[in-house]
Amino acid sequence: MGTYKQILYHFVIGTKNREYTIPDEYCEELYRYIWGIVKNKDCTLYQINGSGDHLHLLTDLHPTIALASFIKDIKVASSKWLREHDKFPSWNSWGDGYGAFTCSYRDKNLITNYIKKQKEHHKSEAFLDEYRRLLKENGVEFNERYLLG
Repeated sequence: MGTYKQILYHFVIGTKNREYTIPDEYCEELYRYIWGIVKNKDCTLYQINGSGDHLHLLTDLHPTIALASFIKDIKVASSKWLREHDKFPSWNSWGDGYGAFTCSYRDKNLITNYIKKQKEHHKSEAFLDEYRRLLKENGVEFNERYLLG
């Protein structure tokens, strides 16, 4: 019998102190770099997008990779890459923690479209408000003080 899986994750990663340190005009370069990290881990990146203070990813996860290691590797490698490029002069680091939400395959297109429209979406909803909403919608208990750091 083979190993089969269909587990999609919607990840949300914020910058340190929710600072706006990813300029819109260069974010595509960052997204391509992160796509490479995901691909090198034998995972599939279905969508990535964000705003200057956070990003969203919709991926699957190879069964041999631990979720925390996957996010740590993305954060460490991309943070190093961001520091090495002068297009991101305000870059500090990623914030502690992340949001990770499992998704039904049936909702894949809905979540993909939601992530695609992030820049437009954040004209009407601030990142912290969005993050609180996602946590609540996904039944995640949280402490407000940890959202701010």
